[in-house]
This record gives sequence, C-alpha cells and structure tokens, in this order.
Amino acid sequence: MDDGATERSPFGRLIRHSASRYLFAGGLAFLVDVGILALLRNILEWPLWLATGVAFVVSFFFTYTIQRLFSFESTAAHGGALFRYAVLVGFNTVAVVIIVTAINPTPIGWLGGKVIATVMSTVWNYFAYRYWVFADSHSTTKD
Repeated sequence: MDDGATERSPFGRLIRHSASRYLFAGGLAFLVDVGILALLRNILEWPLWLATGVAFVVSFFFTYTIQRLFSFESTAAHGGALFRYAVLVGFNTVAVVIIVTAINPTPIGWLGGKVIATVMSTVWNYFAYRYWVFADSHSTTKD
C-alpha cells in the first residue's frame, strides 16, 4: 500500500492533525501531573494548594517538550517559545490552583477539581500553543 494513501485517508488525517496529537500528549502530561499531585497530597500530606501548584509546575518541562516536538512539530526558536510557554504556565498555575481549591470541598473533591481544571485549560491551551507559543510557518500550515 502507498504511504501517501494513509495520509489521505480520514483516519490518517485524524492522527496527523495537531489537535489529535495534542490531546494524546495532553493525556500523558495529565497522568504525570496527577501522579505527582497524588504523591505530594496523599503520601507526603502537603497542603492541597501547594501540592497542586508544585505538581503543575514540575510537569512544565515534560509538557513543553512533548507538545513542542510531538503535537505541533514546532521549529520556533526555543527562547521565544519557552518564554511564551512560561507565561502561559504562570496563568494556568493560578487558574488550576483556584479551580481545584474551590472544588475540593464538594463531593467530587480535589481529583474532580483537577479533571474540571484540565478540561477547561485543554481548550484554551490548544489555541494558545498553536497560534502563540509554538507558532511558526511549519506548525500553522500542516493541519
């Protein structure tokens, strides 16, 4: 079978689209983030606000690398992309801490809050990554 046929098939286009790769990579990043959060909160018994913030920041480099290389195949200069990513992480850290802390007293607890925060940030982050953080001529024309 011709390699180009896979690229032209609906499935081939779906798995090559940055949104599909973004969601897959984001799922891996979520597992890393939640795993660290669970370790800090449930095993080391850190305060929730601190455990949430630290887990989110610790996953910074894993998420940056997987999104840059795998999801968006960006060739944007690292300096500018890393700075923009850091600004977005700062915003996301504050947003996630607020959301998780606000939802923790409810029946769904901190984990439910983390899921809700992740769903919300997933939407705004896709567009921020694609059109701002990792934007270059290569990543904006292939989808």
